[in-house]
Amino acid sequence: MFGRRKKADREADVTEAAERPQDSAADVVEDGEAHPAPETAAAKGDGPRDADDVTDTEDRADLGALRIAPPSGMELRLEIDQGSSEVTAVQVADDHGSVQLQVFAAPRSSGLWEDIREEISGMIDRGGGTVEEVDGPFGTELRTRLAQSGPQGRTVFAPAVFAGVDGPRWFLRAVYSGSAAVDEERRGAFDEVVRSAVVVRGDEARAPREMLPLRMPEQNRPAPQESGEQDLKPFERGPEITEVR
Repeated sequence: MFGRRKKADREADVTEAAERPQDSAADVVEDGEAHPAPETAAAKGDGPRDADDVTDTEDRADLGALRIAPPSGMELRLEIDQGSSEVTAVQVADDHGSVQLQVFAAPRSSGLWEDIREEISGMIDRGGGTVEEVDGPFGTELRTRLAQSGPQGRTVFAPAVFAGVDGPRWFLRAVYSGSAAVDEERRGAFDEVVRSAVVVRGDEARAPREMLPLRMPEQNRPAPQESGEQDLKPFERGPEITEVR
């Protein structure tokens, strides 16, 4: 099932930390000198991986800049901006938790996660939440409690874990919520989703932190019909797209 979900204001603020342009958009050369790419989880083969390092992605859903293979029992959902109708994030979820994935362009010479991590921490602190830096499966991650308005004017806290992976000219951010943010055993299946993801960066010149384009899988797009031709299958359910306003 593919679901359309409107982002909450706080989630949009945190996403903005990844999308904010940097002062320098250098991709290969900085200060007149070429710099080697940093060692990353992707470069070490731990995953997620770059498309150039993968020979076969047929078992994964083609979502544009991402190739994802959700395990059995999990749903693949797309978050869509209601203003532009563009896919802004991919979410893999079960009845207990989820992980949201987004990918961004990055400089060849340096990673983004260290700076973005600091910005996310600052935003959550200012919003009244809590942040703790810990070592996770993909390196340093943020274990957070996001402050939200609850019933009767009370403040409630929603757990979330922010993880990041710097790849060759791209950056992938994963946000775990629900049981995936608090239960290590349940989180394991979502880690495998992130680890098996393939990023298709493309050769286009892009500014650092520009979101890489995502799309609905080809098989789930409505096929055009010729005028006067009907193809009614009343007992066959098509892809379900629900919009939450």
